[in-house]
Order: sequence, then structure tokens, then C-alpha cells
Amino acid sequence: MAWKTAAMTAAMLAVAGSAGAAGGDPLSGYRWKSRVLVLAAPDGDDAQLKAQRQALASGRTGASERDLVTVEAVGKGAEASALRRHLGLPDNAFRAVLVGKDGGAKLTSEEPIPPQCLFSTIDAMPMRQDEAKQR
Repeated sequence: MAWKTAAMTAAMLAVAGSAGAAGGDPLSGYRWKSRVLVLAAPDGDDAQLKAQRQALASGRTGASERDLVTVEAVGKGAEASALRRHLGLPDNAFRAVLVGKDGGAKLTSEEPIPPQCLFSTIDAMPMRQDEAKQR
């Protein structure tokens, strides 16, 4: 009887693990390809979201050089909710999260992040330093 319980537990863990890998990380498509700045806000009229968008507009060249893309989790849609849940972000407040190519959160802010702060944070990463040497 104990072996049946152990076998059932192992089977349930295997199924849960494969389901988590398939849909657990909404940013998995960016892993090892791009750094991601996730902007989360309750709605598109959020003042901090607008300020972050405006700040990023001036730093497009620097973002491109650093393989930085922006993904928004705005509103109450399923994709936005999944992204906020994955990063542990609140539904009702602005957050900006810099996610490295390895998928880990590197910088989280309750306020818009100036492009130079983003760039200096990225430039201090070992992977970015290796990239700069190879270019």
C-alpha cells in the first residue's frame, strides 16, 4: 500500500511539474534572449505608467543595445494578471521590474525607473559585461 501512495505522489508531482513548466512563466519566451522591463499598473491612465513610458521613449537606442524589451501588465486581463502573479506584484499599484536574461528579477521599483538607472544596472551585470567584450 505504501508503494502505491509513493507512486501516486510521484505521478502527481510529475504532472504538476510539467504543467508549471508549460504555463508557469509568462516571460519564458524571453529567457536567454532579452532582458525585460515589466510595467504593471491598474489601468492605462496610471500617471506613473505614463511617466515610465515617456522616460523610456528617450532611451530607445540604449535599450536596444542592451537587449531590453518592455512588457506591460496593465488592467485586469488574464495575461496581465498572470504576469503580476508570477512576479508577486499587486493588482492596484504601479510597479516596474527589470528581469534579467536568466529570468530573475534584478530591480523592482514602486516609481518609474530613469533609463540611466536601468542601463547602469544592466551594465553592471556579468552577462552584459561579457556581451560588451564580444561586440
